[in-house]
Amino acid sequence: MAAIEALIFDVDGTLADTERDGHRVAFNRAFADAGLDWDWDVDLYGRLLAVTGGKERIKFYLNEFNMAFEKPADLDGFVAGLHAAKTAHYKQLMVEGRVPLRPGVERLLREARDAGIPLAIATTTTVDNVTSLLENTLGADAIDWFAEIGAGDIVPAKKPAPDIYDWVLQRMGLSGPLAIAFEDSGHGVSSAADAGIERIVVTTNDYTRDQDFSRAALVLDQLGEDDRLPRTADGSELDRPVDLGLLRAL
Repeated sequence: MAAIEALIFDVDGTLADTERDGHRVAFNRAFADAGLDWDWDVDLYGRLLAVTGGKERIKFYLNEFNMAFEKPADLDGFVAGLHAAKTAHYKQLMVEGRVPLRPGVERLLREARDAGIPLAIATTTTVDNVTSLLENTLGADAIDWFAEIGAGDIVPAKKPAPDIYDWVLQRMGLSGPLAIAFEDSGHGVSSAADAGIERIVVTTNDYTRDQDFSRAALVLDQLGEDDRLPRTADGSELDRPVDLGLLRAL
């Protein structure tokens, strides 16, 4: 069985289904605060997820779906202000417990910690968003569970570029084959794979289940619990939840 020297997790859609009922709702609240009549419904938001990064997503929306909007002279400042307001609303949603962790996530995190395997984050979302999710689902000290937090604008190129995984691996002193990455999207798989990570576990969601996961080692609907086992893309049920034993066998 292959050694595991780190588990590296994406956040949005992977640790929790944050996109539809978290980020999307927070964006709409920020737009309303700013007096904008924009409404990102579930279907539109799925199309906007083609672009990673919240500020980038707003610009993509203006360029592709709302061309009639008269952009302000300081577009970057305008977008940054909207994004900051959105982050505040997202953090409040986390405080209210609106978005729980996905099945099996807490179980696997605790199993890895008990085994002394380092944990890390590699995401395009902000550090504030990561902290809010972890603290309001796992407890006030949960951010300290992770040896490295690669998040937000810490690297210039976001997924599908490999930069965020490269950064995390370098900070941890690891090469790709020694780590396992957890993702939910095709962009995330490309990012991890291009950073040299060979063992990638995908847990799909409503927005991503039809994307290209050909470079992943395992594609499931969830990590699973003893009473709720994971299923593969063809509907086959695993005989166990995703645990360290299964991961070492990849």
